[in-house]
Amino acid sequence: MGREWETLLADEVAKPYFMELQAFIDHEYQTKTIYPPKDEIYRAFDTVDYSDVRVVILGQDPYPGANQAMGLSFSIHADQPLPRSLVNIFKELHDDLGITNTCGDLMPWAKQGVFLLNTVLSVEAGNANSHRNQGWEMFTDRVITLLSNREKPMVFVLWGNAARRKSVLIHSRHLVVESAHPSPLSARNGFFGSRVFSRINTWLVSQNDKPIDWRT
Repeated sequence: MGREWETLLADEVAKPYFMELQAFIDHEYQTKTIYPPKDEIYRAFDTVDYSDVRVVILGQDPYPGANQAMGLSFSIHADQPLPRSLVNIFKELHDDLGITNTCGDLMPWAKQGVFLLNTVLSVEAGNANSHRNQGWEMFTDRVITLLSNREKPMVFVLWGNAARRKSVLIHSRHLVVESAHPSPLSARNGFFGSRVFSRINTWLVSQNDKPIDWRT
């Protein structure tokens, strides 16, 4: 983790629930195939430190398919085929800003201050949502609250009902962009046509900040 994150979360990771979560995760990695690789669980925190966050894109849990998840929400390893949610994200990006992405590794976004956070940070292979209700949600709620408490505004992107429920944690000084999830099951219910990428950049410019280059 970045130095600021380590300081801000020191009390949180010392709590009993987190110690229990850590014991659960350690056992899962020892006995099953778990994604992302253990050393990539906190990649979002390694890549974007607290003060550098400009945009938060909140996901649910990592992709459960083989060799896809890499510690950033919605992102995959560069050599993997695009999951359907990411196909839809890139379709909306093209319709919005005319950008055509074919590489699913979103690290170029993260390096510009896009904090790609899942509410649950690990998953059993082939078993979506398998690490829900083990403590990750308490941890990431604390992360969202810490970001919300920051004086310098940022953008929170909440796709789908699970993410949208987190809006109660977010201070009104920040821009909250909500829509349906980019999943094939729901993308046509308000994700397509939401123009999220241009809305983020317009707001950043209004804050005397530079826009995100959404190319991968």
